[in-house]
Amino acid sequence: MENQGAGTSSNPEETFRPAPVVRAITANDVIDALSAGIRDFRTAPHIGLVIGLFFALGGMLVILSASALGMSYLSYPLAAGFVLIGPFAAVGLYEVSRRIESGASLSWRDIIGTMWAQKGRELSWMAFVVLFIQIMWMYQVRLLLAIFLGFRSFASFGEFISEVVGTPEGLMFLAIGHVVGAILSLILFSLTVISFPLLLEDDRDFITAMITSVRAVATSPIPMIGWAFVVTIVLIASMIPAFLGLVITLPILGHTTWHLYRKCVEPPAKG
Repeated sequence: MENQGAGTSSNPEETFRPAPVVRAITANDVIDALSAGIRDFRTAPHIGLVIGLFFALGGMLVILSASALGMSYLSYPLAAGFVLIGPFAAVGLYEVSRRIESGASLSWRDIIGTMWAQKGRELSWMAFVVLFIQIMWMYQVRLLLAIFLGFRSFASFGEFISEVVGTPEGLMFLAIGHVVGAILSLILFSLTVISFPLLLEDDRDFITAMITSVRAVATSPIPMIGWAFVVTIVLIASMIPAFLGLVITLPILGHTTWHLYRKCVEPPAKG
């Protein structure tokens, strides 16, 4: 019978595989990974630019949808929450880096085929993790809005911003909202920074992948949290010009994440 997933294998050797080996890294390793990510982008810019453009257009659609539904005040948290699903867009970028690394071909058919194949693998279960945290993100925004600004609507995004930055209640909402958002972002970063590349390459269950990702962050907290800070700043800057900065920055971040995974986790045993 065909295997239905890494987590349901009946093979004892597969079930009791040793956990991935996590290695400590330094800030220099992060810099090296970034250099390699830029090199991969320059090697296959056509793929990175298309994936980046697709993601940027998706971000614009999210914001326009919020405005069309009369909920423009949710534009900022939606924009922030939208970038949390970046790892899914980056799956194709991980595959490009893996193929460059191995000297394999870089056809669109192969890249898209790999991305499509993830729907039947453990990586697809990570969607529920990301979705759950994003729902928590949105609910905490609504809760804080109700606590500090009351149950009222805003005619425009500009009116919402004026209320937030021009009143004590709005500033408190902004401060606490960013603290809670930072905590949720750190949790999601720790769960996914290594797990997505690991699941793409290795036939693991998503729980093991998330544990490995958290172990990688815990093993090298300063360089990994430093990388998270860099990613946050780059993504915020990329969203300012109508998400268009993501066309360039998302591919580079995606390729860099693959090389960071390579430095943090020993390659799976062959055979």
